[in-house]
Amino acid sequence: MPDEPLVLGIETSCDETGVGVVRGTTLLADAVASSVDEHARFGGVVPEVASRAHLEAMVPTIDRALKEAGVSARDLDGIAVTAGPGLAGALLVGVSAAKAYAYALGKPLYGVNHLASHICVDQLEHGPLPEPTMALLVSGGHSSLLLSSDITSDVRPMGATIDDAAGEAFDKIARVLNLGFPGGPVIDRYAREGDPDAIAFPRGLTGPRDPAYDFSFSGLKTAVARWIEAKRAAGEEVPVRDVSASFQEAVVDVLTRKAVRACKDQGVDHLMIGGGVAANSRLRALAQERCEAAGIRLRVPRPKLCTDNGAMVAALGAEMVARNRAASDWDLSADSSLPVTDPHVPGRGHPHGHDHVHEVSKENLYS
Repeated sequence: MPDEPLVLGIETSCDETGVGVVRGTTLLADAVASSVDEHARFGGVVPEVASRAHLEAMVPTIDRALKEAGVSARDLDGIAVTAGPGLAGALLVGVSAAKAYAYALGKPLYGVNHLASHICVDQLEHGPLPEPTMALLVSGGHSSLLLSSDITSDVRPMGATIDDAAGEAFDKIARVLNLGFPGGPVIDRYAREGDPDAIAFPRGLTGPRDPAYDFSFSGLKTAVARWIEAKRAAGEEVPVRDVSASFQEAVVDVLTRKAVRACKDQGVDHLMIGGGVAANSRLRALAQERCEAAGIRLRVPRPKLCTDNGAMVAALGAEMVARNRAASDWDLSADSSLPVTDPHVPGRGHPHGHDHVHEVSKENLYS
């Protein structure tokens, strides 16, 4: 609808330069410039390399997104940007760009939370989020269970990883197996041809006295690595497909078991799964199976919207505009440890955010 807010979102928390354009809950454009190939030879993301890649890709990616959406920058109702959590240097590139565009255009600026954005992106796929919604976010940096009654103001952490995130464990095991980086997609591919019951790998924090909703994958990672090392030391061939399948099953078993338990305990009949690991085929299949058995409706965005992208930031920004949330001040800065309890960073000196139109921006510096 023409009266729905038109928002551009910028995401630079890690190694993807994402720019999305959203009108209400309708996705108009999702442009991504990835630097993953530049990090592959290091076996992981190098912050300085990521920051430089964001700087080089920012303006072309914004231009591409606006062109794909068929809109002018002047038509925007706001600009949203990931303010945290994430890599500090990478975040600063995105925040600086968003502030520059917002100031030049005389548009409101919204610094939003990366994790809340991962939840909100599902609105672009399946419509408005139920309230409350239980969300399982799994990625290279996060494994969290979150309960949200209002994605713009109320996101409560139920549980999180106490050590390695699920995606981080995938990357580390892929490295041990010499499968390259990133590890998630390649392990998923090998696991489809393996036996998930071939090796009994441990399930972390699943004992009766363990935290009900927290995760731990460090012990699993170590157990898998030692199993592989023992095989190699004995001169035996490592069954890569069976190791991949058994490791993957151990991860998704714990993730889905705890997510369904949280839904039951909290009386929530919807589960949303997001983050890069949500693209994993076995996670999706097992979550669907267990949710159906428990009478819970599962919502998982298509894989492209699960990984870091600008569309998710634009989606949360559009929700901020629609609900008349306070915009951010011009001194908005990146916060690498921004808590998920802060879905966005509102302005402090004005009841409705900052004074969006300054004398310099009335002339509309963007051309």
